[in-house]
Amino acid sequence: MDESKHREIAELGEFGLIDHLTSGLSNVNDATLKGVGDDAAVMRYNDTDILVTTDLLLEGVHFDLTYVPLMHLGYKSAIVNFSDIYAMNGTPRQITVSLGISKRFTVEHMEMLYAGIRKACGIYGVDLVGGDTTSSRQGLVISITCIGDAPAGKIVYRNGARDTDLICVSGDLGAAYMGLQLLEREKIASAGQKDFEPRFEGKEYLVERQLKPEARRDIIRELAEAGIKPTAMMDISDGLSSELMHICKQSNTGCRIYEDRIPIDYQTAVMAEELGMNLVTAALNGGEDYELLFTVPLTAHDAVAKLPGIKVIGHITKPELGCAMITRDDVEIPLRAQGWNPLAE
Repeated sequence: MDESKHREIAELGEFGLIDHLTSGLSNVNDATLKGVGDDAAVMRYNDTDILVTTDLLLEGVHFDLTYVPLMHLGYKSAIVNFSDIYAMNGTPRQITVSLGISKRFTVEHMEMLYAGIRKACGIYGVDLVGGDTTSSRQGLVISITCIGDAPAGKIVYRNGARDTDLICVSGDLGAAYMGLQLLEREKIASAGQKDFEPRFEGKEYLVERQLKPEARRDIIRELAEAGIKPTAMMDISDGLSSELMHICKQSNTGCRIYEDRIPIDYQTAVMAEELGMNLVTAALNGGEDYELLFTVPLTAHDAVAKLPGIKVIGHITKPELGCAMITRDDVEIPLRAQGWNPLAE
């Protein structure tokens, strides 16, 4: 192999690498409706569409056990998979859990991790049906696969957005990222101190959004009860700008979002000011909010505007107009996919 032609994986990024490695794949089974390229793969059996998604979490890359309790880690590990299923307009049903465990962990440590996984499964009505364990030389490795379903014709993909569709988000954005910054700040402050007490007063919401996120099944139910089926949808794991650009790329559209419509919690704003960080940049690119980003037809405006916890932040445009944000000063700024890229670490 000619090493002069080698490329760094970081050049492609996570989604670019996936696209590169899976280009040209074709499905040979009639039951496979959707393979690589969305929040979950889709298979159809009889009148039910089956969803399958998987996530891999590595110590030192995705989580830091200095400040992440094992029970919270187990809970979050399950939730991020449930979120992918809800982002396809489906319902999570089962998970398998595979672990790579280094020698520094005890049985009691794993009991705490599984307590978090079990709690998440109990709250969301998901069965833990299997998995695998092996040894690890580099710390803790967690791989969870989630299986879900949806009635035929109800699944929502990333590629269905159309010109004039409204762009909507649930909840608020940037809080999980600010929670991470707070935890990292206190970790640095604790160095060399035996009885250090972290300072989280007034910022508990930020810590919770980072350590114990929730999947937005409530939003899926609200949309269904209102008779609204999104035209495209994703969960916000890598940042609003990155996820919105994925939808636009796969739907062959552009978009316009408005800075003053992006929902941001008060604690997020206070933390950004403390750290001297740009608040809107954190909301656009922070990631790990696990809120839902979706588009609906313009005709659904009145119906979606009545739903609690949902904010219309912009609209889909023709592809030649590109992707941009309109600032409070009415200046158009091109969106860039600056969300977290694990392959750049």
